[in-house]
Amino acid sequence: MLTSFFHSGDAIRSRRVSDIVLSTTLDLPEPPASLIADWQREATSRLVLEPGDVEVMPLARTRARWTDYKHCVRAIVDWTNALGLPGVLAASDIALMACRGARYHHDGAQYGGAAFCNLFLSEDKGLDVHFPAASHRIPLTRGTAMIFDTGQPHGVIQRDSESFNVSDFAPDEDYVQVFLSWELPIENACVAQALQVEFDVDGASSSQLDDEQVWFDGAPADVCPETGRWHRLG
Repeated sequence: MLTSFFHSGDAIRSRRVSDIVLSTTLDLPEPPASLIADWQREATSRLVLEPGDVEVMPLARTRARWTDYKHCVRAIVDWTNALGLPGVLAASDIALMACRGARYHHDGAQYGGAAFCNLFLSEDKGLDVHFPAASHRIPLTRGTAMIFDTGQPHGVIQRDSESFNVSDFAPDEDYVQVFLSWELPIENACVAQALQVEFDVDGASSSQLDDEQVWFDGAPADVCPETGRWHRLG
């Protein structure tokens, strides 16, 4: 059982971590070769992405250089609207991200009050997003879209693997995945309903905490970066 403690105004509030992952593959236009080359330069030269790294990319440059960018946003807006989330993306923070695989982690210690909505823009490079605790595995290709709870452990691994291994990401191979990411407010009634989030499940502990965190079976815990398994802290 996973419990997220997150900032709600000036207080810490508790909620169940949802094991629901909403996903689809949208029909997106192919990015121009010049933009793909720009992403690659940014990821390898400026960010110097190592295996497992997830970093922010310059979104304004992509918007300016890709005339079909608006069609990508329209596609995911239409999908989220069909899920019963009208207007949620327009009101949420957006970022352009890049990863070269991703070690298993959760984002509940920083984004406990949110769900992530991700739209992948790169071609299939033989990688999957894996949610080991929730038993979901989603192949990454251009147009892969997903919404998931930030407290749910996840990683980006090789399709034929069951764990994250640095050796799976050879330095001379292109494993960079570029994606758009929105932070959806978990307390939004539509978001909470879509992910079936139950709130205020541990008010006694909430009142004693100052920071966002995720607990596993009633105790503070973290995720093994190689396997995605939970282990208690302390």
